[in-house]
Amino acid sequence: MLRYLFKRFCTMILTLFGVSILVFFMVHLIPGDPVTYILGDFATNEAIAKLRSEMGLDQPMASQYLSFVSGVMQGNLGTSYITGQSVWEEIAQRFPITLKLGIISLLIGSCIGILLGVISAVNQNTWADYLVSIVSLLGVSAPGFWIALFFIYVFSFQLAIFPISGYAGWHSLILPSLTLGLGSVGNIARMTRSNMLEVLKQDYMRTALAKGTRYWKVIFGHGLKNAFIPVITLIGITFGNLLAGAIVTETVFGLPGMGSFTVESIVKRDIYTVQGLVMFLGMMFILTNLLVDLIYKWIDPRITLE
Repeated sequence: MLRYLFKRFCTMILTLFGVSILVFFMVHLIPGDPVTYILGDFATNEAIAKLRSEMGLDQPMASQYLSFVSGVMQGNLGTSYITGQSVWEEIAQRFPITLKLGIISLLIGSCIGILLGVISAVNQNTWADYLVSIVSLLGVSAPGFWIALFFIYVFSFQLAIFPISGYAGWHSLILPSLTLGLGSVGNIARMTRSNMLEVLKQDYMRTALAKGTRYWKVIFGHGLKNAFIPVITLIGITFGNLLAGAIVTETVFGLPGMGSFTVESIVKRDIYTVQGLVMFLGMMFILTNLLVDLIYKWIDPRITLE
């Protein structure tokens, strides 16, 4: 296990190095000058030159990149020149909201998706199977912003059950969580169905039924457990995608999370904040994949991690 964790740690370092190169040069391709945004269009050349020097933007690109990587290696993701706070302080304020949103969305998408996938598999080629296929297709195809606007119109404007925007506790996360969660139902349902169909053909399933074990106990106790590992892989990837996909949802619902802050930072040309946020999300995605691998081992001890 220690050898495996060491290898994953080395892989994580190399991956983050690649992410740092990608995000650094992509951020510097964003149109507009951050100095002009801060000082305004009527700033003097002297003021612009002074601020560019203070921000290090007058240095060669290679020097700026080395300074950025050096800071990341020391745990410094930079400082926002818009708010004046360090990126870590901004993350500490906003990431809990995004994390709650991601976890609730994952629970909604996983529970509904797995249930629909099992129902579809045990009712193969029936109306229930076709209905689940249609629901899965709609879930995959429908744009997240369209679902969000639909929920806002129905549950906020018409029924006035949930707030339109802003964050005032768990109540404010219900509609955003449904928006994100329903978008992942289709893929999870299809993956569950595919693996359950393979498991249902196995001899041990027929043996368990022949012994008189209750049908649904066999389905969930034996079938789903053995079909679950590929589903866990998808769920792990989905969680990372939900954290990244929260950008649109948080913006539409006005949630002060990581997603909306990323959009705000890009619009305001806050390049250091964008770099720090992307590096942090990259680390979260990598750690999520590592956690999924460890869950494999917990569910099926026969799996060897290499």
